[in-house]
Amino acid sequence: MAAGTIRYWAAAKAAAGTAEEPYAAGTLAEALDAVRDRHPGELTRVLQRCSFLIDGAPVGTRPHETVRLAEGGTVEVLPPFAGG
Repeated sequence: MAAGTIRYWAAAKAAAGTAEEPYAAGTLAEALDAVRDRHPGELTRVLQRCSFLIDGAPVGTRPHETVRLAEGGTVEVLPPFAGG
């Protein structure tokens, strides 16, 4: 298990009610499961449309269960938005 930071942008930030929060998880799937538990409702819906960067690298279509998180790493949660 690794500890790091999840950063929310645009609609994800609004739905989470915070710009960032810590994670303690081994994979992106585990981290997102914990986020859904902490923030049921709108953020869960927003996450379905988001893309993710792990330490600056795009996750793309890789299964979230296979994306390992690093100690001190950063997960960027990027919803689609106009102009971007």
